[in-house]
Amino acid sequence: MQVTQQTMRIMYELLDEVRIELSQEPPKQYPYAEWEKKRKMIKEKLRDLPKTIERSVKMLHIPKSVGRPKALDLETRTLLFLFSRMLEKSNRFMEDIVVFFQPLFGFQVSYKTIERLYSDEEVKLVLWNLHSILIEESQPENLSGDGTGYSISIKNHYRSDPKKKAKKFRYVFRIIDLDSGMYIAYGYSHKSEMDAFKKAMKMLLMLNVIPNSIRLDKYYSSRKIIRMFDEKTTIFLIPKKNTRKFGNEWARIINRCLMDPLEYANQYYKRNLSESGFSADKRRFGWHIRQIREDRRENALFTIGILHNIFSVRMKPG
Repeated sequence: MQVTQQTMRIMYELLDEVRIELSQEPPKQYPYAEWEKKRKMIKEKLRDLPKTIERSVKMLHIPKSVGRPKALDLETRTLLFLFSRMLEKSNRFMEDIVVFFQPLFGFQVSYKTIERLYSDEEVKLVLWNLHSILIEESQPENLSGDGTGYSISIKNHYRSDPKKKAKKFRYVFRIIDLDSGMYIAYGYSHKSEMDAFKKAMKMLLMLNVIPNSIRLDKYYSSRKIIRMFDEKTTIFLIPKKNTRKFGNEWARIINRCLMDPLEYANQYYKRNLSESGFSADKRRFGWHIRQIREDRRENALFTIGILHNIFSVRMKPG
């Protein structure tokens, strides 16, 4: 099928009609009883977290380094770092918390020690293994991807700042599994959301994940991005209205949309799960980052993805 401007007008008209039809559907009842059952899964993940971290450490072979040994072992440092990120408090406040709970923790640390955990290379390796363990049972097939920004100053908010300049924000792109609600791949950038997307795609390849389907925002509607996916992957994407060149890459996507606009729209708008995930993460773990160094900022935002996967409970309205 040859894609023309007339074909595009027909497609947009059909999608507009479907969008109105979907918006008029009555809201489905939320399965609260099932939520309470699945909520127990989070408690189990939290109880098993020390054992999971221990397993992540054992996957590493770290040669003994010369010099003074660290006061805390790798498992304790990783657990302390996750605890600090989960509370989303300043390093000085975390120092006070550790002092207060010293009888429980069995150690004391300074705020500088907590800050150094953000750039601890051994902790980063454990976090990567932890991420791999958390997603190993998810078997991701149907994915959605979207990007967002985190402010580097409490004065700026990503939602209320229309310009979203890179000097004020740092960008992340996360690819989420629609079935489990877990983040599979991640990208960070101090340049742009598109740069973060490309890094997330590299991580997806590193994990050897070839999805059956993926949903992306209009911002990513280009032939260059379509070519990044395997032909086996069904792409749900809507081209921008000012698109002039389509080519063969767009033909199969638009043809699928015209054959069943309702099903296509239903699948495409499942990408709202990405936005819901961002909203939940920012309310729970904060919407700005305190770190100054870029590597520490990146590690802080990568850890939010891990915490999301620990607290993730995917519910489907009945």
